Amino acid sequence: MKLPKLKIGSLIAETPIVLGGMGIGVSGSKLAAAVANQGGIGVISGVNIGYNEPDFTTNHLQANIRALKKEIRKAKQNSLRGIIGVNFMVAMNKYKEHVKAAVEEGIDIIISGAGLPIELPELVKNTKTKIAPIISSAKAANLITKLWDKKYNTIPDAIVLEGIEAGGHLGFKKKSIEDNNFNLKETLIEIIKTIKPFEEKYNRKVPIIVGGGIFTGADIAEYLEAGASAVQMSTRFVATEECDASKEFKEMYVNAKKEDVEIIISPVGMPGRAVNNEFLNKIKKGIKPKIEKCSNCLKSCNYNEAPYCISQALINSVKGNVKNGLVFAGSNVYKIDKIQTVKQIFKELITESEKLYKEK
Repeated sequence: MKLPKLKIGSLIAETPIVLGGMGIGVSGSKLAAAVANQGGIGVISGVNIGYNEPDFTTNHLQANIRALKKEIRKAKQNSLRGIIGVNFMVAMNKYKEHVKAAVEEGIDIIISGAGLPIELPELVKNTKTKIAPIISSAKAANLITKLWDKKYNTIPDAIVLEGIEAGGHLGFKKKSIEDNNFNLKETLIEIIKTIKPFEEKYNRKVPIIVGGGIFTGADIAEYLEAGASAVQMSTRFVATEECDASKEFKEMYVNAKKEDVEIIISPVGMPGRAVNNEFLNKIKKGIKPKIEKCSNCLKSCNYNEAPYCISQALINSVKGNVKNGLVFAGSNVYKIDKIQTVKQIFKELITESEKLYKEK
């Protein structure tokens, strides 16, 4: 059966696949445009996006804002009628300034996590930009929806439920991740029930986009049948010709084995999932890389106590210096064995999912 379209207010994606934001620089304008051109929603990571700007270390905010606007513009120019979003971490410094810049550039949707984006409705007020918080529990979904309802007379345009199998920073305690005591489908069903009264009050549907470990067409069919309106996929699209990361970064994905994927605690105190490499082995031995210059990118990072600069480590990797960098990835990265095009992956996913999907 044909997959349903993803409708987020006036935005209509032909295919219910949303690219997850991967920073720093992994999901940029090139990958976002490629996903949007296949009918999905292409998402740019807005974290330290100005890392290639010449004044990044000396003029940090301005470099990021300039690069953010450039990337949005390029993605929109290269995706014609496609839908382009941007992902911002609430934990980033100058969050409001970044959001306002994206809105000024006409971004279609802002997806925001790593904290509750309490003030987001005010920042997009009187614009066409849609907003979607990233959460990992029904409790968080209820909290943010209730807050927005009470304070701004609105509710999320969509909600992204990100599960325990995702890559990068995770919204769970390390023990919960290691014990694997989280059920993505059950949480999805709880959230659908939780937001129903708000949907009735505002007379509109809040689509739930499910991410974290979604890898195959069978996964897509399974979660759509369980009540999700779309899936969010990140890891699957890294080993593609269009991905904005370096060849060396992509090869880390292609060559990763299951035992290479591990949970770390990042300098900001949050658990994260990454591919083990020379850099992480040095960190485990207590070898602290020299921090060249703190860009003060995240609120909770203490420069003096951090074992390494996460921004510097991510930038090293995305540029190809994977021996001295951090390579975030989802739990299924070991299933990737070759570089493909985004079009090839979409064709594979849609063909498989449409064979299995049964609308309820």
